[in-house]
Order: sequence, then C-alpha cells, then structure tokens
Amino acid sequence: MAIEAARLSPSLAAAAFLGRRSPPTAPLLRRLCLLLPRRSLLASASTSSSRASSGGDDRVVALSSSELRKRRGSTSSTPTPGEDDKLRSLRRLFARPDIAIDAYIVPSQDAHQSEFIAECFMRRAYLTGFTGSAGTAVVTKNNAAFWTDGRYFLQAEKELSHDWTLMRSGNHGVPTTIEWLNDVLPSGSRVGIDPFLFSSDAAEELKAAISDKNHELILIRDFNLVDEIWGESRPAPPNEPTRVHAIKYAGVDVASKLSFVRSQLDENGCDTVVISMLDEVAWLLNMRGSDVPHSPVFYSYLTVEMSTATLFVDSNKVSEEVLEHLKKAGVKLKSYEAILFDVERLAEKGAKLWLDSSSVNAAIVSVFRSGCDRYMRKRGKTERQIGKEASSDDPTTKKRGVQNMELNGLYKASPVTLAKSVKNESEIRGMKNSHLRDAAALAEFWCWIEEEVRNNVALTEVQVAENLLEFRRKQDGFIETSFDTISGYGANGAIIHYRPTPDSCSSVGSDNLFLLDSGAQYVDGTTDITRTVHFGEPSPRQKECFTRVLQGHIALDQAVFPERTPGFVLDVLARSSLWKIGLDYRHGTGHGVGAALNVHEGPQSISYRYGNLTALQKGMIVSNEPGYYEDNSFGIRIENLLLVKEVNLANSFGGISYLGFEKLTFVPIQRKLIDLPLLSPSEINWVNEYHEQVWEKASLDTKHVAT
Repeated sequence: MAIEAARLSPSLAAAAFLGRRSPPTAPLLRRLCLLLPRRSLLASASTSSSRASSGGDDRVVALSSSELRKRRGSTSSTPTPGEDDKLRSLRRLFARPDIAIDAYIVPSQDAHQSEFIAECFMRRAYLTGFTGSAGTAVVTKNNAAFWTDGRYFLQAEKELSHDWTLMRSGNHGVPTTIEWLNDVLPSGSRVGIDPFLFSSDAAEELKAAISDKNHELILIRDFNLVDEIWGESRPAPPNEPTRVHAIKYAGVDVASKLSFVRSQLDENGCDTVVISMLDEVAWLLNMRGSDVPHSPVFYSYLTVEMSTATLFVDSNKVSEEVLEHLKKAGVKLKSYEAILFDVERLAEKGAKLWLDSSSVNAAIVSVFRSGCDRYMRKRGKTERQIGKEASSDDPTTKKRGVQNMELNGLYKASPVTLAKSVKNESEIRGMKNSHLRDAAALAEFWCWIEEEVRNNVALTEVQVAENLLEFRRKQDGFIETSFDTISGYGANGAIIHYRPTPDSCSSVGSDNLFLLDSGAQYVDGTTDITRTVHFGEPSPRQKECFTRVLQGHIALDQAVFPERTPGFVLDVLARSSLWKIGLDYRHGTGHGVGAALNVHEGPQSISYRYGNLTALQKGMIVSNEPGYYEDNSFGIRIENLLLVKEVNLANSFGGISYLGFEKLTFVPIQRKLIDLPLLSPSEINWVNEYHEQVWEKASLDTKHVAT
C-alpha cells in the first residue's frame, strides 16, 4: 500500500500526514506531484499487462511442512519434550475410580464460550501445541485426534506433533468428532467432558449422538483433567481491574438497558435471565475490562430479575468508581463462583429462568435442572419433565412456574445479543472516529515499511507487527490490539490465521506478497483491516487473483438488498469473480464487530454457511473480507468494515425498506496489484472514489479525537 497505493489517487498522501502539526516538507510535496489523477486507472487500462492463466510461471512455491522437515532434518515431526508425557498423564487419569472414562474432549473455549481466552484457560493449546483460536482435541486410550477448520489447516500441519491425527473439518470424507468417537470406541464407552467448557446445546447434541452406540456422556464438573496435568505451571487466573465505559461512548445508560431486558422477561413470562457471554455483560452494564487478550471484557456472569440484577465477579476487580456505577443502576455484587449456587437456589424456588442454551454452559443448566428436580419433589410431584420452549409465541410461555405438571426454563437466544449488535448513534460515532485515527496510524506505517524495504532493511514479520503497534500507540484513545496481528509474507500469507513468532517467522522482502491483517481496541471503537501488498513486481498470476478478490470486495460493498435479508444471501457476491476461474476461499466473508468490544461479534455474519438466518439490520457492523490462498505460495485478503444503513431508492416494492453499506475503513488499496483489464468502468470508479474518500476523511484539517 502506502506510496504505491497513493499513486492510484492522492488519498494516502493526505492520510500519511494526518495528525502532524506542521505542513509536509518540500520533498514530500514533490512526491505528491507523482500521484496519478483521478481517472488514471481508466486511462491506463489499455496498457496494463495481460492477464495470466491459472498456472502463472512467476509464482513463488514453498515446500510443505512435512517436506521441509525431511530436507532440513528437522525433529519438529517428532514430539518435543513433554508432549508424550501430557498424553500419557492424561490417559492415566482415565483409570481413576472417580473419573473412569474412555475418552476426553478438550475444546478451545472457556466457561463463557469466548473466542479469545485468558492464558490459564488455554487448555487445548497446552495439550496439543496448536496455537490457533479454533479447534477441538479428542483423546482416547489409544488415539489422539484434532479437528480444526480451513483457516488453520496449514498452521495445524506445522504445530501438531506426530502423536496427533489432524482432522480437516469440512473436507470430504473427514468425520466429525462424534462420528469418529462412535467409530473408534467400543460400544458402551464413557466419554468425559468439562461441562463448563461446553454450551448446553453442544453437550445435549453430543449426549444424544453418542448414545446411538450406547456410549455415556460423563460430566466431570469438579475439576478439569488438563488442569490436573498442567499442575503448578498453569498460569494464574486474570485479576485485572474493570472500568466504566463512559456514557458518551455507550450512548444508553445501564438503567435503560436493564429496563429493556426486564420488558423482555415480562413478555416471555420469565422471572430471571442468565447472561454468560462476556461481551454481553460488558455491554449491558457499560463496563469494560482486560481479563482477556484483545477483548475489553472481564470474567463474570450476570443475572437480571424483575426488580434486581446481580453481577458475579471477583470483588477485587471492582474499584470504588465501578462499584458506585453499579449501585446507581441497582446492581448487586456476588463472587464469580456463586453463580451455580444462585441458579440452583432460583430453580428450587420455582423461578422460571431464561437460558440461552447456545452459550450458557452445561454446568449451569445441569444445576438448574437439579434445582428443578428438588422443587418438584417438594411439591410432591412424582412425574415431571423439564422441557424446552422454542418460542415465546407459545401462549404457555406467558405463565410462570409449573405448567401442566411441567417446570420449564425458556431456552432461547439472549435478549442482549441482537440489541448489542445494532449500534446506537454514539457507538456509530465512536466507531467512525476510531477508524479514522486508525487510518492515520496505518498510513504512516505503510510509508515507513515501504521505505525500509526499499532500503533493504532486514525486517521480520514479528518486527513489522511490533512497529505497527507503535504507530497505533501514538493515536488518541488506543488501548490494545483487537487480535494477534497476522503478518504473513509469501507462503505464510496462505495460512489464513497465521501468527508469526520470533523463532519461526520469515523476513519481509520484495519477491512475494505480504498480507497484513490487524486491528485495534480504542476507547471509543474497534477496528479490523486487512491489506495485501507487493514491494517488488507481482506476477501475472498474483495480479489476477488479487483483482478477482478486489472485484468480490467491491460487489459486496455496493450491495443493495431488502430488509430482513440474512447475511448468507450476500456471500455469493464476494466469491463470484473467483468462482469464474475455479477459485474460492475457506472462510466466511464477513463477521459482526462490536463497538469498543469483541472484534468478532454475533449474531450477524456473511458466510457460505447458510444456517445463520439472522437478518442484517440498520446499525449493524460487518466485515467485508474475501480472499484467496495458494497453499505454500501466497495469500490475499482485502478487508474493510461496513456499517449497515438504509438506502433511499426510487421504489419500495412491497412497502419495505432497502439496505446497503457505508464504509468505515479508509486505507488505500495497492494499485500495482490490480489487473486493470479485468475491472469494469464502474469498478474502476469505485476504486478511485474510495481513495477520494480516504483523502477527504483522513486529512490534515480533520480531527477525530476520542473526547
């Protein structure tokens, strides 16, 4: 990007100077004269290099990790010290009388189904050595298998030892964890899980599926088996202080948010709702924390009743300011561990609980059902059923307590999930302002790195990420990164969620593509942006692939669609240009993003997975990030964040509203990677108009301070 991108239009040059108090120096002003005018793309299209076939001669090809191990004589394919011991120690626990299991499943999540988790809860990473954010390990007495999705196939190949069998989820012929367990275990086996780490839905699905082979699901609640072998070397739980998220950023006070939740309780005939997702607790209470890397959340649960609310959190994380903030909203404090006791107590009283079974863990639901059992016995009932109510449309949900000799919890999506995803005016303003400050940091960064590479300065992928962090730290309101920076040069860029480490990273040069996916947490917003650049001369193959990814990005950005349209309907727009030459990518096209919260947020998404029927709504924020990854060669991704907005059209068929997108991200796209004859005139106009917006929004005269 940087200067190469600026040659497409004058956008980046202005952005690079954003925040500087003095005018550009004379040499910099002379560089501006080299910038092409607005219609330069259209004018130069006829002289662009011809398109390459899918088998371009100039691409850089790297060897597979297994082949590299053979040629280097590496021992990375054999277990490093302690790896065999971990599996052996875990399997020894299987035989303990108080455990007595034949298999154990280790997921990636914590007790709140978080994507990013505290180090002390990284059990799957400790056991397997795989450091990606998604995956499931299953250990039996004789086998160890690991499942992950297409984002992590190459990373898993590199990081797993030969003790583990890699299961590439989604590939043809690859069994699911349940199918595999049913195949390898003898009938009547016992499968153990930590119920805190599985949602209630996931545990119920697992229990039902393995029962087909007469297997039994064992909930081991008192301790986690990986923690047992981790021992004293396990990191301590986080103990970071919480803070108040100011009303000027939150937009709505806590009392109003709680009032909304209580109206939902009343409408659905419930007494209490249990909130377990960390970002939902933080949003509802206008609080933020730093217990989890990259996410401004804190470990806690929240229960909201009709007249009170209780936050379950370690009290030493709550300052006097936060305590006063909570008291003002009528929120009480209890210890983090007290959640199970309180849920059981409410069940024993006959209270009707609203539980989001897709996120509330199986341990909570288990104690709730135990409490319901005791309540029924107290009432002298010998017959009872604890059932699920699928919808509040059922008139029976208007009643509370015992209904036709049944005691029900309402198992339904949390009332906070959708409310949080639709941003209010203050949250939108904060997201826009934080993105413009982020654009300034990135403009300066790209100018810096291009100069370093041009001068043959040796830079590793890790050093690049560290320097980007320093540019962002200069920006007002910066807190931390919103995820581990994906800094991938050449073949590493093909690892979709690659994470460089000092002892195993590449140097960034001018012979291949460089993919940089990064983001930041600011006090007023959250950013996530990907750009792919080439500091030398890209091959025809690389240019064609990049341009087709860009076409998909443009198509999604320009989409107009009727209200109530789910995100999966739009996914094809981002892939169509790649499909025309038989290419695709193994990840979704867009995810929701929180406002000064988690960089990955539900319930909305734009993905080929058509199971998510959540409609995109005005005020939601999603990413637009199509890509293409040539294994062991290079990776391409272009990512902006988009705000869903209402569009004014000449017609309104059926009397409904139509929606479109407004860009939040303003960083140029590198010109030299575009194969111009592939672009239509309207696509060329989009590129030029986008860079004009960069110039206008990220300029010397505009201030976007987090006040």
